[in-house]
Amino acid sequence: MRGTTWTRRLALAGSGSAACLLALAPLASAQTTSPAPVAPITLSPEESQQVCGDWVPKLQKRADNLEKRINGGPEVAGSVANLKARAQDQRTAGHNDRATKLDERATKRQGKVGELTTAKQKLDAFASAHCKPAAPAPTK
Repeated sequence: MRGTTWTRRLALAGSGSAACLLALAPLASAQTTSPAPVAPITLSPEESQQVCGDWVPKLQKRADNLEKRINGGPEVAGSVANLKARAQDQRTAGHNDRATKLDERATKRQGKVGELTTAKQKLDAFASAHCKPAAPAPTK
């Protein structure tokens, strides 16, 4: 009987201290202003070859295709011009709420062009810095 009392007290004390720590955790994290150090990522030659050979070209192609779609004409589904044309059709049909939503989507999509350009620049910088052609094997 005495063991169960001790266990209950220990459980209550542990619960109370855990609750206090949880309550103070946001305050402690708000006081720290320095960012946590970031460890560098290292790749083996095989992993680097896979990234440079597979992923970088795929991502570059995807970014190019997305840019073509966004800047396409009214006949290209998903383009800014297509969304604006659809908005005009909805406005003509008397659906002003739907037209407003389509105009907002067009504006938001046009804003993505800057982010896409930045991403393409980062990909190109990564490729030029890390994806160099393999040196020929020395001959004997």
